[in-house]
Amino acid sequence: MDRSRNKLPTIIQGGMGVAVSSWKLANAVSRLGQLGVVSGTAIDTVFARRLQLGDPGDHIRRALDSFPVPDMVRRVWDTWFVPGGKEAGTPFKLVSRSTADMKRAWTELLIVSNFTEVFLAKEGHDNPVGINYLEKVQLPTMPSVFGAMLAGVGCVLMGAGIPLTIPGVLDGLAQWTPVELNLRVEGMNAGDAYALRFDPNEYVPAGNRPEMARPIFLGIVSSDVIAKTLARKANGHVDGFVVENHTAGGHNAPPRRVGKRDQQPDVNAQAVYGDKDKPDLE
Repeated sequence: MDRSRNKLPTIIQGGMGVAVSSWKLANAVSRLGQLGVVSGTAIDTVFARRLQLGDPGDHIRRALDSFPVPDMVRRVWDTWFVPGGKEAGTPFKLVSRSTADMKRAWTELLIVSNFTEVFLAKEGHDNPVGINYLEKVQLPTMPSVFGAMLAGVGCVLMGAGIPLTIPGVLDGLAQWTPVELNLRVEGMNAGDAYALRFDPNEYVPAGNRPEMARPIFLGIVSSDVIAKTLARKANGHVDGFVVENHTAGGHNAPPRRVGKRDQQPDVNAQAVYGDKDKPDLE
């Protein structure tokens, strides 16, 4: 994807979560000149389990040899790697649950795991690779994007909500400045505001900082209304959209209501989409 020539791929491979869209799939797609996309959703858990299986093929070790902060690599490796792999039937050691007050160890795991997935997807070719995240899974987003950018990700794709603050996060991280992500909090009152803050300088010392290009941002939308909202109200540049019809499945909004305003939907009924749900491409 060469922004200067407005060159776009014919195929954008879907970002399916929990490493269904793995680095192997994305690497194969990008090698063919299309946009291979890895999933960043729950990649910290996938990464930790790969290490507990002994890093078959030494792929993670190969990627981490290129990570700019060896001390961070050592801490993550010592925590999760099991030489030869864990014994069959032994439970996996679990990754901590997400919280707004992130422990440094979990943040480092997010950075390193996203770096690794993108690095391996980019290995062996010069074509761009993308990474996909979900707006509704907010707590891991900033350190995850940072790790992907350290590996040179070319495109960030995000749906499952309206990611108004992500373009600005990409702008800030590319300049090595602290960034914030507005949080949606259940039950919050009008006028309340919650945000997470992330400072990349706390994780990569000045002497280790690579130059980071700002990746292209594509919002995944299901309607022209959402696209207009994102284009007009985002805190940074939106480069384009992936437009999904409701037949794509996944994280679709419920059908637009066509009955009376006070008519309550039947929660047990199967969703029926109609003309109002078709995105107006023009």
